Amino acid sequence: MNFTRWSARLPGTQRRAAAQTDTAADPDRRGDGSVPAARAEQLTDEVPPVPAIDGLPVRDVLDRVPALVALVHGPDHRLAYVNDAYVAAFGTRALGARAREALPELDEPGLFPLLDQVQRSGRPRTLKSRKTPDGRSYTFTCTPVTESHNGDGRGVLVFATDVTDHAEAAARLRASERRQRETAVTLQRSLLPQELEEPDDLRVAATYHPGGTEAAVGGDWYDVITLGGGRTALVIGDVMGRGVRAAAVMGQLRTAVRAYARLDLPPHEVLQLLDGLATEIDANQIATCVYAIHDPNEGRLVYASAGHLPVLVRDEQGTVQRADEPTGPPLGTGGWVHASGSVPLAPGSTAVLYTDGLVERRNEDLDEGIAALERALSGATGSPQVICDRLVRSAGVTPDHDDDVAVLVLQHPARKGAEAELFRNAALDLLGGVEAAPRARAFASGVLTSWRFPADLHDLGVLATSELVANSLQHGTPPMRLRLRRTDRRLIIEVTDGDDHLPRRRRAEPGDESGRGIAIVATIATNWGSRRTPGGGKAVWCEFVLPKP
Repeated sequence: MNFTRWSARLPGTQRRAAAQTDTAADPDRRGDGSVPAARAEQLTDEVPPVPAIDGLPVRDVLDRVPALVALVHGPDHRLAYVNDAYVAAFGTRALGARAREALPELDEPGLFPLLDQVQRSGRPRTLKSRKTPDGRSYTFTCTPVTESHNGDGRGVLVFATDVTDHAEAAARLRASERRQRETAVTLQRSLLPQELEEPDDLRVAATYHPGGTEAAVGGDWYDVITLGGGRTALVIGDVMGRGVRAAAVMGQLRTAVRAYARLDLPPHEVLQLLDGLATEIDANQIATCVYAIHDPNEGRLVYASAGHLPVLVRDEQGTVQRADEPTGPPLGTGGWVHASGSVPLAPGSTAVLYTDGLVERRNEDLDEGIAALERALSGATGSPQVICDRLVRSAGVTPDHDDDVAVLVLQHPARKGAEAELFRNAALDLLGGVEAAPRARAFASGVLTSWRFPADLHDLGVLATSELVANSLQHGTPPMRLRLRRTDRRLIIEVTDGDDHLPRRRRAEPGDESGRGIAIVATIATNWGSRRTPGGGKAVWCEFVLPKP
């Protein structure tokens, strides 16, 4: 077989490229590579003569290149030529045999369908970094060639470059990035709550999805904190930036939120404290956050937002409401006074707190993403976990999503039937005077008896009521109110009045006539606490864990 005849197109291409290069380098050179006679002698003196491309022994050139070269021809791809490098890599080939029999090592990289495509289209194709049975990786370039200039007979020149070292280095780099990402995700998840607290009056669920495939996870976080007295704090936030630093700042802010929540402050005051702390942690790092408090007696969700996305609330009929202002700047900016707002959360309602990864998309307005989330929430039913999963799916969140996603769903269930008997409320307005304490004790005794509590718990409840009312009568101001609440797990007793000075537990001396009330309550109750109320007064509460049936 005449190899030069089969490879005629190859040197022709090289010849045209060489002519264009020479023309660009020498303005006197013509497009066909020749020069005027006046310049020919000068060029002969300066540059040694170069033989014409057609005169080069192509087979000798290809036999000496380190890349693997094979030439196949015809519709059934019969082997016409292999160079020495190919023979050294895979052994002697049977010329004239079909490629599938003569070149079996090309089957695994998927070269044979590519040969058909190149021969049909007349266009070159490349496969990058494919592994062959010898364990090495090659980049294959398949170029169409013709038997003659009139286009009769087609073949394909296969040119394979050994890229094993590069492929192995890339694989090591990917493995290193994968390990770093696993470490970062492990750190991120370890800083999130491993198990959500379970409030008496709410059902909650949360989910977190790290974004993308790179190691730089973000600083999204969420938490559920039971405050006592039936109240629950819910928080979600997002530290700007990515990587271990963002995750570390997130961990510090989450820890601080839990500490500040124990003070039972209004949401905006918690954000004020967080704002100052965020500035101290890293002046160049900012974070968004929503802190909300649910009180089952109020039927509302009181919240404050530091640059975060609006809370969404779905009522029992499926209507979704977007929480309005106020929204302050992100944490870490300093110098801003945040404010609290509220949104109804009646029995049967569902609220959703989320980070921007759930609704923000490139080339889309943020409001469009929030509106899509509202539509998904309006039709979402089931448990909080089911709703979590449904919202994530509706937003198109996949393992290669380009941003972290955190979602926190809470439901205030509507109690019906036997369950409603476990969640009861009773309240009494105290008018003051000497008859207030006996009246409060009688009221508490009657309520606890109707709730069929054991005798010992009944007596402890009446005693705690007496001490809390006596403390309010002595140190508080009207209006005063006694409230008893029963859940499926605890008894809550709360007294409110118009004075905002919070009581504190102290040790009474033997001669003191007062100062023992709060100490008694703290001793007999499972937990107790106090907080300021929005109207300028205070609430003092205690709770008892109910015995298991």
